[in-house]
Amino acid sequence: MPEPITQRKIRIAVVGCGRIAKNHFGAIERHAEDLELAAVCDTNPAALAEHTDRYGVRGYRHLAELLRTAEPDLVALCTPSGLHPEQTITAAAHGVHVMTEKPMATRWQDGVHMVKACDEAGVHLFVVKQNRRNATLQLLKRAVEEKRFGRIHLVHLNVFWTRPQAYYDQARWRGTWEFDGGAFMNQASHYVDLLDWLIGPVEKVQAMVSTARDIEVEDTGVLNVRWRNGALGSMSVTMLTYPKNLEGSITILGETGSVRVGGVAVNDIQLWDFAEPRDYDTEVKSANYETTSVYGFGHPLYYKNVIDSLRGQAEPETDGREGLKSLELLIAAYLSARDGGTISLPLEY
Repeated sequence: MPEPITQRKIRIAVVGCGRIAKNHFGAIERHAEDLELAAVCDTNPAALAEHTDRYGVRGYRHLAELLRTAEPDLVALCTPSGLHPEQTITAAAHGVHVMTEKPMATRWQDGVHMVKACDEAGVHLFVVKQNRRNATLQLLKRAVEEKRFGRIHLVHLNVFWTRPQAYYDQARWRGTWEFDGGAFMNQASHYVDLLDWLIGPVEKVQAMVSTARDIEVEDTGVLNVRWRNGALGSMSVTMLTYPKNLEGSITILGETGSVRVGGVAVNDIQLWDFAEPRDYDTEVKSANYETTSVYGFGHPLYYKNVIDSLRGQAEPETDGREGLKSLELLIAAYLSARDGGTISLPLEY
């Protein structure tokens, strides 16, 4: 186990100052008693200057230089997904803990190498899964763990969002296989994560994808799933919804329970019906929340577990191995879509 960081603030550096970074800066501010922003890093000079001025910290163009001179305890990787493996391995070699945004990598073996590098260096690897901390999904997770559904028969997820061509044109890495991944891997990866986290280990997957935008990867896809527990499920994803984000939902149908959590980002429990009531059923309405962001409000809650883990007061809720579970599902889906077959898990033995 890594040596706990006690008696002082944890020094964190944010690497990548793009779209998702604001959630990390906000979470760092919320946990100012435990966290100190040590530095920021970005290859874009304008973005770097903006954030160094805003937060009054030193900025770096190169991660290696930051690691040598800023002496962070932890780096938060908010960079294109395809860069995460190399940056994680570099940080681990400097004895620095890593928190990486989703997906942890765009290739299976890259994810495995990240976990191995952090193991060998004796540092933590955290993979951000902030949606798990949403109040709606916490209630759903509790219901599943208490087996309130009985035998789960059918599960379905929808991610009906929109990403216009202008979104992909913002940066050359967007919409590429190497650095980004498609609708499943990037925009809907938190929903793919729910397949294993909520229902359990997956046995087989089948997928089909299509592309309408001018990009390498898919913007629309469908996925069929069979779990080891016998449940069947499916997932429909598109970034072509007109004219705006419409729905991010999950429906679970079991022998003694039916639940649908909808809204634009699983933020609205629309159906909660079980044969046997529980005292916390009254919390359903209060768990619902309004959101204009598909990211939800889970980053500060996720950061709390990271802090507690680095303090030696908790175990990581989503470490590198937990991150590999959803990466494995994503890679299996892409293999199925490419080859037109059924992919059995695990990918390797």
